[in-house]
Amino acid sequence: MNFENVPLDIDKMAASIGNLAGKVALVTGASSGIGAATAQLFSRLGASVAITGRNKDNLQVVGSKCNKPFIIPGDLVNEEDTKRVLNETVKHFGGLHILVNCAGIIELGSIENTSLAQYDSMFNINVRSIYHLTMLAVPHLVKSKGNIVNVSSVNGMRSFPNVLAYCMSKSAVDQFTRCVALELAPKQVRVNCVNPGVTITELQKRGGLDEEAYTKFLERSKETHALGRPGQPEEVASVIAFLASDAASFITGATVPVDGGRHAMCPR
Repeated sequence: MNFENVPLDIDKMAASIGNLAGKVALVTGASSGIGAATAQLFSRLGASVAITGRNKDNLQVVGSKCNKPFIIPGDLVNEEDTKRVLNETVKHFGGLHILVNCAGIIELGSIENTSLAQYDSMFNINVRSIYHLTMLAVPHLVKSKGNIVNVSSVNGMRSFPNVLAYCMSKSAVDQFTRCVALELAPKQVRVNCVNPGVTITELQKRGGLDEEAYTKFLERSKETHALGRPGQPEEVASVIAFLASDAASFITGATVPVDGGRHAMCPR
């Protein structure tokens, strides 16, 4: 099965979600994968989108598929970049309604061979940058009664060997989501997250898998996901869009698996 050719009707998906007209959304990690798909879907739903990521060329490609996006390259590990991204977005659009924290990395490793440098690298981008950007965005989201959607992973919900620091970082994102949801609920700011399973992006390749290992990894997804395949970025983006929309007005503090049933599986 060619996993990359799973048929998806993006326009039909967009029509089923509703619209985000009049909303300003900042999407991090938007230069590829789930972040890129989210930015494009948000734009189709009528949102004004600001997109950020470290790869300037890829951001331009994603931006060409959005309607008048505000493109802000930056590295969210750098505190000054994080402040600049948030401040320039608010200045450009005059406010902020939706923050999608999608930037993240993965590296392989167990307790026996994950260095402190690798641990710090994953936590700095997967957790610390989310904490910092969210902290800066909260006053604007309180003003707009907006919402936050974090991108976690099934690895935050279940335990897997040889991705120790990554699993830890994503469980931290899940707890961050729940805690901040409770803190901001009195101010009518909703906070949720999605927990994707294996999704067709460049994440695993950048994390150390070569082409042969990645092909085997995707093939193995037939067995590790109840629906018998990995997911597509657009399938995760559609759930992000739902959570960000008024259709999810009574949902906060939720961690929503978008993983083809992987979180529910127990090998026998």
